[in-house]
Amino acid sequence: MVNKCPVCGGLQVGKVGSDQYYCWNCYLEFNYHRGRLNLYEVAEDGSLLAVEESSQIL
Repeated sequence: MVNKCPVCGGLQVGKVGSDQYYCWNCYLEFNYHRGRLNLYEVAEDGSLLAVEESSQIL
């Protein structure tokens, strides 16, 4: 289980899927796949938009 957001370090992280998490501080959804962090922005229609590596805040 993830205890804090890997982007902002916030503790307001909730599980929204089997391996999917959402941060209520920075409003990003994320998961880990094969040891890699995948970040997504939630669009107005509820779809997920992948955040590219070049624009990640890590």
